[in-house]
Amino acid sequence: MSITPVLLCGGSGTRLWPLSRKSYPKQFASILGSETLFQASARRFAEFDQPVIITASDFRFIVVEQLAAVGIDPAAVLIEPEGRNTAPAVLAAALHLHAADPNAMMLVCPSDHLIPSDADFCATVQAGVPAAEAGQLVTFGIHPTYPETGYGYLELKSAPSGAAAPLSRFVEKPDAETAATLVASGRHMWNAGIFLFRACDIIEAFKTHAASLVGPVEAAVETAQPDLGFLRLGVEPWQKVEDISIDYAVMERAGNLSVVPYTGDWSDLGGWDAVLRASARDDAGTATSGNVTAIDCADSLLRSEHDGLELVGIGLENVIAVAMPDAVLVADASRAQDVKNAVSALKARGSGQAEHFPKDHRPWGWFESLVIGDRFQVKRIVVHPGASLSLQSHHHRAEHWIVVEGTAKVTVDDTVTLVTENESVYIPLGAKHRMENPGRVPMVLIEVQTGTYLGEDDIVRYEDVYARGQGAKG
Repeated sequence: MSITPVLLCGGSGTRLWPLSRKSYPKQFASILGSETLFQASARRFAEFDQPVIITASDFRFIVVEQLAAVGIDPAAVLIEPEGRNTAPAVLAAALHLHAADPNAMMLVCPSDHLIPSDADFCATVQAGVPAAEAGQLVTFGIHPTYPETGYGYLELKSAPSGAAAPLSRFVEKPDAETAATLVASGRHMWNAGIFLFRACDIIEAFKTHAASLVGPVEAAVETAQPDLGFLRLGVEPWQKVEDISIDYAVMERAGNLSVVPYTGDWSDLGGWDAVLRASARDDAGTATSGNVTAIDCADSLLRSEHDGLELVGIGLENVIAVAMPDAVLVADASRAQDVKNAVSALKARGSGQAEHFPKDHRPWGWFESLVIGDRFQVKRIVVHPGASLSLQSHHHRAEHWIVVEGTAKVTVDDTVTLVTENESVYIPLGAKHRMENPGRVPMVLIEVQTGTYLGEDDIVRYEDVYARGQGAKG
């Protein structure tokens, strides 16, 4: 049976702050090992058809770059004008696939889950195919190993046996006492938020249980516009779409639901406590990552997320410490779910660290600010092989570029030169300029900006291979 993975790739980036942020949510981060959660999710289903990705405009180039790094070519990348939760995203993907094949089999998955055994999980997916072919909406339940309060639960009509079984009801995230009762019952499983169904069946379910979503989402798909290999859903109809999850919109109302149990390891990595449980730990139960020294620490998670940053823990117990160049989190492990509250507090205070990642990713590469003053800024800029920034100018700043790795092809007004390592070039205020990497290795340069305004929106754009508008960053 042909199965199309549909990977949901949004997120607010709050639960694993400061490593994950709104501008760079956790699926794009390397949390456990060198591979990102998004890459692992896409590669996990390589035996199925090419995936359909649903993501935001800000993430579209990160998606393509990370897929290319693991050798995966998506069937389509749908761009949501705004995040509207999972129900509209799933419906848009279903309508997109239905146009080519009404019976297209869809495997809907978040792109930020940890599933160590790809083979076992894919076999579980295959076990759900007969029920999905029969018109069932199939969800996958995870065998609970402890009374988790951060997950919803699925109540089966009888104890799971390995095959698809009827669902009795959904159970909202419980308190600790209720969670313990659910786990002890033997009939409850964690709700993984992973689904298998035919496009025609889920569309029919939306028409029955969430009819108000169908018209606007249909219009957004019908008015979608190709853009550099992406498919942008129609902006105007999408603004009328309700923000609602697929569980609330459809699954909790549908009568044709089946559950396939999965007994292998799984985690949604929904907090730093979950990362600690999934990490390799020493004899005292402490997990470390990066430049970390742990002395007499127990049951703790210590992570340094920068090569030049040393994190030292002494006598810590049940502590989470995550150090980034611009932000540090220190928390009791039992309060891991409160990290999102800290992000809200930072956002209310106007702190840039609440949502913005230190590295600013662009379609051509990335940059980070090294030093910021009143009238100057120093950046490190990395440009991918063959990539090019837009031809642009600035009203308020001049720039000095010093190449430290590779070779840059630099345009300043009518002059084009090659600038190699240890060479520099000056970009006067108002000059039309562009940098390109003509080589086969990443090009790295140090940029020194001077002027009265150094914001990323001070750009007049003349030519751009990425079709971004005036004032768009990078």
